[in-house]
Amino acid sequence: MTVQTDHAWAGRAWGTDDAGKVPYWVYTDQAVYDRELQRIWYGPHWLYCALEAEIPAVGDFKTTTLGARPVIVVRSAEDEISVVENRCAHRGVKFCQARQGHTQDLLCPYHQWAYDLRGNLVGVPFRRGVKRQGGMPQDFDPANHGLRRLRVEVVNGVVWATFSDRTPPFRDYLGEKFWAHYTRVYDGRKLEVLGYNRQHIPANWKLMMENIKDPYHAGLLHVFFATFGLFRADQKSAVDIDETGRHGILISRKGEQEVNDVTAGMRNFQGDLTLADPRILDVVKEFPGDETVGMITVFPSVILQQQVNSLTARQIVPTGPGGFDFHWTHWCYADDTPEMKLRRTRQANLFGPAGFVSADDGEIIEMSQQGFSPVPDEDALVIMGGRDIAPTDYMVTETAIRGMYRYWREMMGL
Repeated sequence: MTVQTDHAWAGRAWGTDDAGKVPYWVYTDQAVYDRELQRIWYGPHWLYCALEAEIPAVGDFKTTTLGARPVIVVRSAEDEISVVENRCAHRGVKFCQARQGHTQDLLCPYHQWAYDLRGNLVGVPFRRGVKRQGGMPQDFDPANHGLRRLRVEVVNGVVWATFSDRTPPFRDYLGEKFWAHYTRVYDGRKLEVLGYNRQHIPANWKLMMENIKDPYHAGLLHVFFATFGLFRADQKSAVDIDETGRHGILISRKGEQEVNDVTAGMRNFQGDLTLADPRILDVVKEFPGDETVGMITVFPSVILQQQVNSLTARQIVPTGPGGFDFHWTHWCYADDTPEMKLRRTRQANLFGPAGFVSADDGEIIEMSQQGFSPVPDEDALVIMGGRDIAPTDYMVTETAIRGMYRYWREMMGL
């Protein structure tokens, strides 16, 4: 492993405790963030873009941001989805401002350069000039001035894109173990969008990845989880990570609202807490196995959530070393019964910016950034469960965080 010595990294050293500590500067340093964009977000990684169901007809589009680059996800043919950069090849205008819509072509309003749905340049006003004056040079070739087009794979209803030619096929990127985790929920059935949430969290994007790779905080931070037994340390649980350490999944099984030796030590457990509308906990078994929770982190851009009957894709959009946007897409299967769609919609109230559970995460992540920003040369401790990086059959561990940073260091050259 090569440690960079250029001036942007001068004075930055991870230290000798490779697995057990994370320097705070990885969350605060602008040079680190700039390098992340190039090596991780624009490197050999698949990035979540959309659900295929969001753009069902030819000409339907959705805009999003991958890393710091705006892109357009568009149904370019009946059996094809294209992802192109939302930046005119003429003067760099971010020309598409709508979140979603339908179009016949992609048109920049500034000088009306027009592109087809695959991003090919098909129209340049005044290309030959006016009355034999002006116009583009004779050697101007529209074929050389299309929108940048990303590699795309649509995998069981989810649209993935990558900026890199070195990114392996998506299934190889996950590995066979995580392909099994992925296809447990994304099993090939058609998907349907229930709704969206968006929020901005003033903290480093990696903290959200850490949050979902950290299982044991759930029963300590979240009153709802601890009290109603949705995710708690006394339940049968597991943490799985792929061979690289970049991807992870938290697996657990719903318990009950009960007092025992574990809940007795949880200050936030409220055994007498009741719900005015208990239908939010109307849980129906629907997936193979006993587990009721499967929270997959596909590095670096998304959390694929299955929590009881709630299904959500949580996209991370970094905005700088100290902030990220968080886009929630709540979905169901297209063939769900009306009763199941309503059940999933109710359970979505657990999550999102104001969710009974997830509101806690947004706040605690912001508090983390506030705490360590003034002391970038000190360290976070991640030794719960030891210093090994391996799957476990319990949740009181930080092994998945250690795995992610082992991989992150390799990609960053640290």
